[in-house]
Amino acid sequence: MSRAVEESNRRMLRARDAMDRDYAQPLDVPALARIAHVSEAHFTRVFRATFGETPHRYLQRRRVERAMFLLRESERSVTDICMEVGFGSLGTFSRTFREIVGKSPREYRKSAVAAGVPTCFAMAWMRPSG
Repeated sequence: MSRAVEESNRRMLRARDAMDRDYAQPLDVPALARIAHVSEAHFTRVFRATFGETPHRYLQRRRVERAMFLLRESERSVTDICMEVGFGSLGTFSRTFREIVGKSPREYRKSAVAAGVPTCFAMAWMRPSG
């Protein structure tokens, strides 16, 4: 692997780590590109090539994964969880949650069993095949 590729990967990892750590904060492409020290267009293009999804979709998925945990492990309202994980509107949260999980947040809560299975495994299992 060339030195340039290694440096590019480090920059993308730095931005992804920021999303993992600060998922509930308002993060946008300009802020993430600044963290990676690249232009916005370059950041979006290289992030997708590196991780297989856009920065926006990655951040949405991280927020939904955290919401899944909170829905399983707490009695807090869906609206409270929506706001805590960084979504600005309940409608966007519900639509995004359904796109990623295949169920609404309320349906997920009803069907979820608090198991000692990491969310990443649950996400892979829940994705429709084909």
